[in-house]
Amino acid sequence: MSEITLVLLAMALGTDAFSMCIGIGMAGVRRRQTAVITMTIFIFHIFMPLIGWYIGGVLGNLLGRVAVVAGAALLVYLGGRMILAVWREGADNSARSMIDSLWGVVLLSAGVSMDALSVGFTLGTRNVNLLQAAGVIGLVAGLMTFTGLVLGRFIGSWIGSRAQMAGGAVLVGIGVKLFWG
Repeated sequence: MSEITLVLLAMALGTDAFSMCIGIGMAGVRRRQTAVITMTIFIFHIFMPLIGWYIGGVLGNLLGRVAVVAGAALLVYLGGRMILAVWREGADNSARSMIDSLWGVVLLSAGVSMDALSVGFTLGTRNVNLLQAAGVIGLVAGLMTFTGLVLGRFIGSWIGSRAQMAGGAVLVGIGVKLFWG
């Protein structure tokens, strides 16, 4: 696999994290949270291909689908709460409380990293330096995560109170996309 192909694969795997982080950033995220979320997604995107390579396709597909459904449901719930809160009384802190907890960050990171699990199995069947591939996938996903959070925070401050509704809609959309596949 060429370096360009590997980077394109890594970018494709990082798009869910990027999109999700725009929504989270629009709801409001502190610098510490940005660092924690970026590092967690970075780590997940390194280890998921390695795990996928080691445990094989059958278990990876079974575990991957369960985690994707749970992650999708979580994003739809979180985005829905954000949208409803804007209509009811103003800002909702669901997204912020979710990313304040390490368990919440881990769940979100796992949800957007599941596709890397099955990619790991595929990479294991090819003549690929798996450690290099996992490192590139993690690095690109980490950069896309950071960019999404910063861009979302900028957009959120730019469009004001409508940012939370837009961020909620982004999270719901990503959750639906993850659920349907």
